[in-house]
Amino acid sequence: MLSTIKPPRLIAWELTSRCNLSCLHCRGSSTDCSAKNELSTGEALHFIDEIALMGSPILILSGGEPLVRDDVYDLAKYGTEKGLRVVLATNGTMLDRKVTKKMKDAGIKRISVSIDGSSAETHDGFRGVPGAFEKAMQGIEALNAEGLGFQINTTITKRNLSQIPEILELAKKIGAEALHIFLLVPTGRGESLVDEEIPQVDYEKVLRWFYDQRKTAGLELKATCAPHYFRIMRQRASQEGLEVNVDNFGYEALSRGCLGGISFCFVSSTGDVQPCGYLPIVAGNIRKESFRKIWEESGLFNSLRDYNLLKGKCGKCEYRNVCGGCRARAYAATGDYLAEEPYCIYVPH
Repeated sequence: MLSTIKPPRLIAWELTSRCNLSCLHCRGSSTDCSAKNELSTGEALHFIDEIALMGSPILILSGGEPLVRDDVYDLAKYGTEKGLRVVLATNGTMLDRKVTKKMKDAGIKRISVSIDGSSAETHDGFRGVPGAFEKAMQGIEALNAEGLGFQINTTITKRNLSQIPEILELAKKIGAEALHIFLLVPTGRGESLVDEEIPQVDYEKVLRWFYDQRKTAGLELKATCAPHYFRIMRQRASQEGLEVNVDNFGYEALSRGCLGGISFCFVSSTGDVQPCGYLPIVAGNIRKESFRKIWEESGLFNSLRDYNLLKGKCGKCEYRNVCGGCRARAYAATGDYLAEEPYCIYVPH
């Protein structure tokens, strides 16, 4: 019998936990040492085979810093040959013309570069290494020179909230195709920043501001780890007499807030499969069972797909099908991944 569960559309794959920086908000608490027993090249190629048998999702090569792994180009090329859209997430400090050309030759379609401040002082403070901002800017120059498209990823906390408009202008100035904002989820080393999560009312303000920018920004805008943006989008569209469809809102009209376990998952460097990198609950391990079996049969994933199981005001909310609340933030705050989103001010009718 054919499964009625749709295959994943996005897979974030932590190729390695090793990183050359020491970012304050790092989900994986990465260091300059790799985790023990990381997937070998052979195991990684087999995983790509498994993914390709299920469809052609976007495969995000991530880390740590994926460019510290020697076989990253071979894995990217193999994924591309298997029909996957391969992209790569980097801190940008290891990019130069040679590296960029190798990524293009491997078939990587887009690069995301993490920029967490409009100035070196703010960004380097996040990244834990002086000069990280300058090196990332030099890396972006290499991407532009080689014609490889890139987006800027920015994690929002109290320390850079006031700089978000400036970061948007910076993204436009340096030729980014998109700006993706990430609302901090205090996991990994980010637990130390729990007091730097912006207040609920500021979440609402920045997401409403972000909605307004879509009209004039001139580049793709996407809010991540902020599922209530999808509620705001529909509220504002209704006020403006707009229909939420592809013509008016592009891909966002077809998506929803929290995608963890629904159309997205995270795979660690040692093969653990999680709903997302910020929700540290393991659904299975690809060394022990097939990725398809984990995706389709995991009790964790299937509970996330049943919106009737949501608790608190998320369970009562008329926007639960398009928002769902951040399950990782609920888990971090309460220990229950089905609890209500703790950073949403909306009161369901």
